Amino acid sequence: GLDSVFLVNSGSEAVDLALRIAQVVTGRMDVLAVREAYHGVTMLSDAVTTSLWDNPIALETRPDWVHLASAPNSYRGRFRGADAAAGYTTEMREVVADMVARGRPPAAFISEPLFGNAGGIMLPEGYLAATYEAVRAAGGLCIADEVQVGYGRTGRYWWAHEMHGVRPDMITIAKAMGNGHPLGAVITSRAVAEAFGKTGSFFSSAGGSPVSCVVGLTVLDVIRDEGLQANAAAVGDRFAQRCAELQAKYPIIGAVHGMGLYMGLELVRDRETREPATREAYAICDRMRELGVIVQPTGERANVLKMKPPMCLTLADADFFCHALETALRDGW
Repeated sequence: GLDSVFLVNSGSEAVDLALRIAQVVTGRMDVLAVREAYHGVTMLSDAVTTSLWDNPIALETRPDWVHLASAPNSYRGRFRGADAAAGYTTEMREVVADMVARGRPPAAFISEPLFGNAGGIMLPEGYLAATYEAVRAAGGLCIADEVQVGYGRTGRYWWAHEMHGVRPDMITIAKAMGNGHPLGAVITSRAVAEAFGKTGSFFSSAGGSPVSCVVGLTVLDVIRDEGLQANAAAVGDRFAQRCAELQAKYPIIGAVHGMGLYMGLELVRDRETREPATREAYAICDRMRELGVIVQPTGERANVLKMKPPMCLTLADADFFCHALETALRDGW
């Protein structure tokens, strides 16, 4: 099982460390990632961050040891609809095979189990399991970046990767882990941790401090005692229902993405062409701020309204949000 933990101070540090562990344990340098992903701002985590929203020059500055596959976005990606899973899975297998053929097999594959900054994009069914299988067959390790989407935020699952029926070799977590306090972690197996310990070393001056540990334990107590994971499921269902109703009324809403309390509303100027409504997204956010709601655009095209509220959000809060959104859509922005 995943029974060994390295404590750090942030999600960027957690991703950075997970990649370093994979490289040390496998004796390889190369890493497989996907487009439109955000993983952090340290040197290694930024190297696998490929979202142009987060870094407009990400592709130009990406080192050659980072190999990319298409973002598995079944709404506006390379493969769409019912054929999306097969298309993206085939492409991923081809990328892995090419890496092996060129003598650069993967040390690791890293991905969020649900795309965060891309706008709450759900991965196609079967995609993550097939990718893990291909990477492991090539001798690589699989990293689930749960920094934004884990810790019960999806409601039905504690870890978002659980919805895909997979078990990663490493999990990275932060954000909700400290509820605002600088706390993050890499969770892995004892076998991986011990293999890393034989040839590598790690320490953090502040990571895992007594204060941080008390904060982390208290966060877990509050999530349990206040039923916040179940709340995320219930309030997320309300969001999904209300947003689907708004989508039926307002053509600008092209898609409703996500699960639980990580959702995204993708705004388009035309549902057929799916032209991004970027300018409109910013204007709607400005109008909603006037109405008492803070929300921001996200995604490479800045046309997805990012809905990632605190897990203590109530049903009444969700209704308030949706009322403000409908006011902006109905009355103009």
